[in-house]
Amino acid sequence: MSLPLEGLSAVVTGAGRGLGRAEALELARLGAAVVVNDYGQPGRDGSGEASAAPAEKVAAEIREQGGRAVAHTGDVADLPQARALVGLAVSEFGKLDVLVNNAGILRDRMVFSMTEDEWDSVIRVHLKGHFNTTHFAAAHWRDRSKAAGGPVYGRIVNTSSEAFLAGSAGQPNYAAAKGGIVGLTTSTALALAKYGVTANAICPRARTRMTEDVFAGLARPEDRLDPLAPEHVAPLVGYLASPAAARVNGQLLVVHGGMVAVVDRPRVRAKFDSKQETFTYDELDALLTPHYADRPPGETFAAAEVLGLKRG
Repeated sequence: MSLPLEGLSAVVTGAGRGLGRAEALELARLGAAVVVNDYGQPGRDGSGEASAAPAEKVAAEIREQGGRAVAHTGDVADLPQARALVGLAVSEFGKLDVLVNNAGILRDRMVFSMTEDEWDSVIRVHLKGHFNTTHFAAAHWRDRSKAAGGPVYGRIVNTSSEAFLAGSAGQPNYAAAKGGIVGLTTSTALALAKYGVTANAICPRARTRMTEDVFAGLARPEDRLDPLAPEHVAPLVGYLASPAAARVNGQLLVVHGGMVAVVDRPRVRAKFDSKQETFTYDELDALLTPHYADRPPGETFAAAEVLGLKRG
């Protein structure tokens, strides 16, 4: 029996550790040849000297298990290096079929204390990094589609976060970047559908180097797989990368601990029409203030909508 991803090639960014590593191993287990990308900086804030060791170690692990893999140690937020990453997949494996964007850093601070560099660096790695690789992968698929005279195989899996869904007070840069990734994903999904390419985003919850302090108070079970293990997330990425997910496009899915939730697009909760040509302050006060009267002070729209899911 053939494997779901047999004959396909994939790029996974930020794959030297944590979620990216688990995703790269899963794609390889399902039959894909994998380019393992990781810039290799030791600090989760993007600090420290870049190292080839994390990417090379995971690539070697895949090869030891009988798979095909090469390492790439470039910075995906740098446009030429992102071009080289996609080019490596094409030169090594003949084509690119799957792109999994996972690379990211954290520089947490309250919005009133955040520096320009803390804002710019997180937006750069997460949002620009996702765009850079998507740009070159999309161009590759468009060119292949034109040459073939019809749709080709292409899958993009982007990484958003529940910080975008429910807010995260100390992460305005991270939450904004993750929200931007959802917008990038839906735009890409619409643009590339005619070429046979799908683009989806996941909001994973996992215990990694990036989230070690967030989940520090939650003990790891000794008798079963940690509910926050990255291995709970990787199978969904493998599915979204597969032919079985051909009808899944422009979607946002939350995944953790044996649970997958499909997030609906925003819907109109209430609608108010002015009784005259345009609203006045008094009319809006009379309509909107009572509408929000039952909300606790400080509760946001997003938190109210996804609170049950977030506490899961």
